[in-house]
Amino acid sequence: MIMKKILITGGAGFVGSHLCERLLKGRSEIICLDNFLTGSKKNIVSLMGDPFFELVRQDVTMPYFAEVDEIYNLACPASPVHYQHNPIKTIKTSVQGAINMLGLAKRVKAKILQASTSEIYGDPEEHPQPEKYWGHVNPIGARSCYDEGKRCAESLFVNYHIKNKVKIKIVRIFNTYGPKMHPNDGRVVSTFIVQALMGKKLTVFGKGNQTRSFQYIDDLIEGLIRAMNSRDRFTGPVNIGNPGEFTILELAEKIIKMTKSKSKIVYRPLPEDDPIQRRPDISLAKKELGNWKPRVSLTEGLEKTIHYFRQLLKT
Repeated sequence: MIMKKILITGGAGFVGSHLCERLLKGRSEIICLDNFLTGSKKNIVSLMGDPFFELVRQDVTMPYFAEVDEIYNLACPASPVHYQHNPIKTIKTSVQGAINMLGLAKRVKAKILQASTSEIYGDPEEHPQPEKYWGHVNPIGARSCYDEGKRCAESLFVNYHIKNKVKIKIVRIFNTYGPKMHPNDGRVVSTFIVQALMGKKLTVFGKGNQTRSFQYIDDLIEGLIRAMNSRDRFTGPVNIGNPGEFTILELAEKIIKMTKSKSKIVYRPLPEDDPIQRRPDISLAKKELGNWKPRVSLTEGLEKTIHYFRQLLKT
């Protein structure tokens, strides 16, 4: 069997490292490209001895050349704490990184997948969000470096496909959680779990009645691989997320209960442009990705994630 050569940008990050593991098990040759701005060697250290795994320390905003069959473009800080820390760098990563990877895909005739985001939809006026919805985004707000960067990347992908016949896939990822999340990335699941395990107060913004849909990492990885392997005529964008909808307050109370924590809940003002509702319509994914749908319940996924953070905080 001929092994695929696959490039994963942002391969040492939360999602990227899980994808590297899964694709290595599928007998593929993996190049993991990461500048370690938010990724970590700890996420991929277990893969370093595999002869079919190669680590390249490089920024995706710089040109990179390799003969590959597929490219998963995951490189970009994905949590508000990280992407707002250096907003100009975030925009460059989304836009210039996409240009570099699309240029590589064009040269070597590789198929390329863009890890886009539910942030494309902003603070949505349509609920749940189907792919045909254009979004409600503040182009100059605190989150715009990420939101607009990803929106521009989608435009680049579509136009490279139309003008240069590059084989593309666009996946819009909704809130994802699981082991290997950074404990200080500011994302709600990791933040609540760490606060609960450390006996600190859980910080809920607003009244906690804003909703989110939480997807376990294994379901996302399955969706990404199915999207890459979907029929060539299907380019996306396609939502990959869990349509189960929970309020932030429900999540906080659930984590306190599951960790058996004595932590209390405190309330803080809502951040700028924080979405009130977020839930994916996954009808298109079910149709085009082999009836893909999430398999891991919130309770099961949280159990695994809480166990990971318990072990991490002991070290």
